[in-house]
Formats: sequence, C-alpha cells, structure tokens
Amino acid sequence: MEFNEKIKTELEGRIKKVEDLIAKKGIGSKQLKKVRKTQRNVNMAVIVGSLITLAGITVWAMSNSHKED
Repeated sequence: MEFNEKIKTELEGRIKKVEDLIAKKGIGSKQLKKVRKTQRNVNMAVIVGSLITLAGITVWAMSNSHKED
C-alpha cells in the first residue's frame, strides 16, 4: 500500500510540473497571464468598493442616530 501511495504522489507531482510548464510556455499562455491579471484587478476593485460602501453605510447610520437624539 505504501509503495502505491508513493508512486501516486510522485506521478501527481510530475503531472503538476508538466501542467505548470504548459501553462507558462504553452499555447495561450499570454492570454492566461492577462486573464489572471484582470481577475486580480477585478477582485481588488470589488474589495475596495465593498470597503467604501461599508464605510458609507456606517457614516450614514451614525449621522442618523445623532439627528434623532
């Protein structure tokens, strides 16, 4: 059993290395890099937008609570 697990682990590692090589230098690698960069930028925009929205709601809620007093 141990022998089979070692072989399986080693083969999975080699397959991962080959997949990474293909992703890095293969067909469509430039497009893949662009997509990853775009996705990162979109994620950052969503996070920043969420933080700004949360801050705005907090300020609005606090200003409303002071007006009621």
